[in-house]
Amino acid sequence: MADEDAVIDVLLIEDDRDTLEMYRTKLELDGYRVHVAFDGVEGLERAKELLPDIVFLDVRLPRKDGFEVLQELRRHGPTAETPVIILSNFGEKDLVDRGLKLGALEFLIKAQTSPGALSEGINEWLKE
Repeated sequence: MADEDAVIDVLLIEDDRDTLEMYRTKLELDGYRVHVAFDGVEGLERAKELLPDIVFLDVRLPRKDGFEVLQELRRHGPTAETPVIILSNFGEKDLVDRGLKLGALEFLIKAQTSPGALSEGINEWLKE
């Protein structure tokens, strides 16, 4: 649950609109301000413009994949330390390792991550 004193800005970068809406609905109900982007280019632009508190990032995205987005976020001063959680359908070890090496805080598999778990994790991830 979001802290009532400060609204936490969340950026969801996800090209599957049903998945995006499922996570967005839960996060908004829990008091988070949710921004969305449907591809990597838009996601990178929104992250640089909004400077969200946390980013949930899909790996397989149109126009620019999640790994490229993550690399660019890490190189851009104001977003270099922004917590990024990869949220993917793909959990192969090489993908997980690559995401964590590039600076993701966590690599979550969508099928194993409920909207409630995502919402509950935000405050913990922001403490790290």
